[in-house]
Formats: sequence, C-alpha cells, structure tokens
Amino acid sequence: MHLLLVEDERKVASFIARSLRENLYTVDVAESGEKALDLVGRAVYDLILLDIRLPNLSGVEVCREIRDADIETPVLMLTARSLVEQRVEGLDAGADDYLTKPFALAELHARIRALIRRGFHRGGPKLRAADLELDRPRRTVKRGADPIQLTFKEFALLELLMVRSPDAVQRSEIIEHVWSHSFDTDTNIVEVYINRLRQKIDQEQQVKLIHTVRGTGYRLGLPGGER
Repeated sequence: MHLLLVEDERKVASFIARSLRENLYTVDVAESGEKALDLVGRAVYDLILLDIRLPNLSGVEVCREIRDADIETPVLMLTARSLVEQRVEGLDAGADDYLTKPFALAELHARIRALIRRGFHRGGPKLRAADLELDRPRRTVKRGADPIQLTFKEFALLELLMVRSPDAVQRSEIIEHVWSHSFDTDTNIVEVYINRLRQKIDQEQQVKLIHTVRGTGYRLGLPGGER
C-alpha cells in the first residue's frame, strides 16, 4: 500500500512515517500543501494522511482541491483541533475521517486499515485476471486452485498490474507506487521483481499473464490483451 503523509512538523512526520514503514507501507512525505498536490498529481496513493494545519495552504484547502480534481483517494485528516465545527469543516471539504492529536499509533493504524478497506474503489476487494485471483483484504493470491506466496513488494506490484489490467503500466509509475517517488529510477529493481512474479505466476503455466510492453512497461492479462 502506498500512502502520502502531509505533515509540516519534521519530527512528527518522521515518527509517523517510521511507524508506517515498519508496518510495511510505502510512504511519501510532503511538508506543505503545495508539495502534497504536486505528488498527488504524479502518483497514485491508497490513502492520504493530511494534517489540517499547514503553512500557506491549509489541509482543508488541500483536501478540497484533491476532491475538485475528482481524486477519490481516502483522506484521513490529522488535527490538533477538537471543536466540532472545525472537524466538520474538514469532512465537508471531502475528508473521509479525522483523528485528533495526540493519538495512539495503534488507533492510527486501525483507522488506516478501515479506510483502505473502504477505499477499494479501484477494482473491488478481489481482483481477477483470467484464472489469477488477488484478495486484497486477506492479502492472498492464487492461480486456479493453487495458492501463491508473495512478499509484500511482490504483492504490491501484482496488485498494481491487476488494477490496471489489461492496460500497460509504465515503469516509472511502478516505481512510484511500489517503492516511492524518491526511489532511484535507474535501478533494475522493477525488472528483478517482474521476473520473480513470472517465476511464481507464469513459470508452470501454459498461458502467460505477465507481458513486457516494449518502450512502456508491463501489463497483466491474456496474450491477446483481453481480461
């Protein structure tokens, strides 16, 4: 899962981001509303953690601009404010939930899990391509009746390919979604993980589902491009 944390206090951002990464989330951090909007325009996120008090552009304004751009990514508003009117302002701007500071990390993770479950708007909780099935809530994969064991990054890569199936996904988008926007784009990590998926998903199968699209990236689907 790829999360965006928007928080201008560096120590707080570092503390939250570390906790999220320890729980196997990929996390990008933006220190301002302007940076957040830039990242949201360039990458696909599963959840946005948005502090309401930001310099220049407030969290409410950021949330409103995200929704005006028809981006449906779930937004969890982080706020030190406790007044009902201020919480309502965030929800009216398009936030899906709010969490008042200070909060326990256990509650933060619970809220994230709940919003991500609700936010399976791209393809539903179960993704299918031919006889391949990925169960997002349970984090399981099987081809036909055979279960397939994947690492966290392999699962994230396969999930992205299946969400976009049968269309191709650019290599740069794969890096941004599975690793982060700051990851070295010259690395061959994508090719390494694509080969791992092929070994686990296609190697023993007559019909291959993972295909290289020359000059673009990779796609998942039947050889003719059908689902």
